[in-house]
Amino acid sequence: MANYRQTGYCSPTTDHRLPFMTDDELQHARRERWRLDGRPIRTLDDARDFINQAGMSLIYPVRPAVVAPTFVGAYAGTDEGLPDARHAFADPQARAATELMVRLLREKTVFEANVYGDAGFIVSAEVFPYLYGLVGDKNPRQSPAPGAKSDYTPLARDVFEAIRAEGAVSKTRLQEVLGGSLSTAALDRALNELWSRLRITRVDYTPEEGAKWDALFRWAPNRIQRGLHVSQPEALSALISKYLETVVAAEPTEVEDFFGHMVPKSRVREALNALLAARELALVPVGRKSMVQIAPRREARMERPERKIRT
Repeated sequence: MANYRQTGYCSPTTDHRLPFMTDDELQHARRERWRLDGRPIRTLDDARDFINQAGMSLIYPVRPAVVAPTFVGAYAGTDEGLPDARHAFADPQARAATELMVRLLREKTVFEANVYGDAGFIVSAEVFPYLYGLVGDKNPRQSPAPGAKSDYTPLARDVFEAIRAEGAVSKTRLQEVLGGSLSTAALDRALNELWSRLRITRVDYTPEEGAKWDALFRWAPNRIQRGLHVSQPEALSALISKYLETVVAAEPTEVEDFFGHMVPKSRVREALNALLAARELALVPVGRKSMVQIAPRREARMERPERKIRT
């Protein structure tokens, strides 16, 4: 079973794999990697480096907490006193972090997915095809089919058709196009329905118009095409490997909790067991806990040179 490292997209990062580590050493390694050690991201280059190394990140903390970096934490340079999504509007650093993240969205360095609700979830451009392979719709260009067996509500189908016709569009414009007495709440439900299957994504934001939405097959056709060729088992194993690279080491239940927002935890457990059996992952003691970690690379065996026989 291939892991993320074997795909060739694994970022060059400091190797924190140790045969044994204490909990303090693990936390130190995470804080360094997640930019929580007093080195806040401030520039666009900083932000690119952070998401390319992390591969995936929450935007805001969630409750109950999961083991993962946050973009607002990387911007603040600490994990103390971070606001959640509900209170981010009143936090100057959170607003500045959001503005920086939107710039990454515009240039397609990152992609946002609706797998953690209001907390927000972003992945790097290189990781996105694997996320799409895991949760994306396999017919991204085709209009959601009507009928009793459709996976989409009638309003979601209408919203998708409007976005496909209009291009990047705000909610205000969508309400004008769809007409009638469409409520904001109903429109939000339809947008989230499409977003959860990666049919659409937020591509921009301005204070005047709010978020703008576009169809993903048009916004990122090459990334979508790559994602369509990744099977769900391959995508999940690659994402787990990248996640473990980002968090250094984690308990199996922590891995299940993180990816349980995307697929059933039983599937995560199966993927973990398969990667352990294939020796792509290894168990490592951290304090009194047993955690999973990317297995050290197996060195190529050197052939012993033949001894010359004296004559």
